[in-house]
Amino acid sequence: MSQLLPLLLRLSALLATGLLFALGTTGCFSNKQNEGAQLYQTHCASCHGEQGQGLRRLIPPVAASDYVATHRSYLPCLLRNGMRGPVVVNGIEYNQVMPAHKNDLTDAEITNLLNFVQQSWGNKNEPYTIREVTELLGPCHGSIIR
Repeated sequence: MSQLLPLLLRLSALLATGLLFALGTTGCFSNKQNEGAQLYQTHCASCHGEQGQGLRRLIPPVAASDYVATHRSYLPCLLRNGMRGPVVVNGIEYNQVMPAHKNDLTDAEITNLLNFVQQSWGNKNEPYTIREVTELLGPCHGSIIR
């Protein structure tokens, strides 16, 4: 019996370590799954709204947005370089400055953010791949791979 106790204690320690590792890695992967939503909240929601609804006739919506659906190849550069001048979204003209994200979003983060918008709030658009976003950023000199 005295030899069994140390073995049981070691087995318990191994099980506890394995459980902590599993819980820690699950949290890591689930954070990546929600990265697009988190990036939207950090970089976009203050202007475009928590639900992508925009702000009256000042800031265009990204929810159920014809612009998001029809300007797929331009959206990565729009995020990277921002935008000045008029834009028409869902038949309404907007003319506010959209800030650039020149150095604070990687290609992978832009991909995740765009995929979140592409699949949220009534948008049912094809998801991007990282390769596609990197290629689309090439002409606007916006690719950042870390």
